[in-house]
Amino acid sequence: MRTTRYVPALLAALVAALLSALTLAPSASAAEPRPGDGGPQPIIGGGYAQNAPWAARLFSNGTQTCTSTIISPTWILTAKHCVSGGNLSFRIGSLDQGSGGTVANGVQTVTSPSADLALVRLDRSVSASYARLGQPGTVRVGQTVQVYGWGATSRCGSEINCQSPYLKVANVSVTQGCYDAYYGQAICARPVDGITAGGDSGGPMMADGVQAGVASTSDRQTTTAYTNVTAYRSWIQSVAGV
Repeated sequence: MRTTRYVPALLAALVAALLSALTLAPSASAAEPRPGDGGPQPIIGGGYAQNAPWAARLFSNGTQTCTSTIISPTWILTAKHCVSGGNLSFRIGSLDQGSGGTVANGVQTVTSPSADLALVRLDRSVSASYARLGQPGTVRVGQTVQVYGWGATSRCGSEINCQSPYLKVANVSVTQGCYDAYYGQAICARPVDGITAGGDSGGPMMADGVQAGVASTSDRQTTTAYTNVTAYRSWIQSVAGV
């Protein structure tokens, strides 16, 4: 069932209030454990990702800020609120934000006029397993989907101090249609074994291996809102050709 554009007034206010919390420019903590060390797990809850070749860590002016996906050889998909700092670069195809994969720079940024989405054109063609984008009907209320990101691992006060250097994943359950940070169409979800936080912004919601959303807001406890990629397919195709 396709999610609808309905949101209670309280949730709409919450979405707007939480935008600033998700636009942190985080840097990884030197004390963050490696996978298997038994320390704090990524996202808030969840676990470490094992396979996500389309994932890309976003850096602004050399600082880790958000999560994103590569959707074609030269285009990255992320959140609009992640790209305002400029001088964007990406580490693509590595679970470790500090090594491996391919590093490319952004040379053109196009933002959606009505949703928390941005497309960034790369300075080179990157060979990767590109994220497949969903169509209407990709997600339904009650479905369990996966969310990915390099963001905060706990509610630690300043989330800049508890970023994960390794990509994490959590299961969430779709609850309803809602608004994103710019009042675009979004998919809201509740945590199953984890929830997104600062630094996960721009990352994907994957439904059966297909990208259905882009992380926009989170209250770190009960609700996340992902911009509904399926509602903006025509805009994405007009810019990136996919």
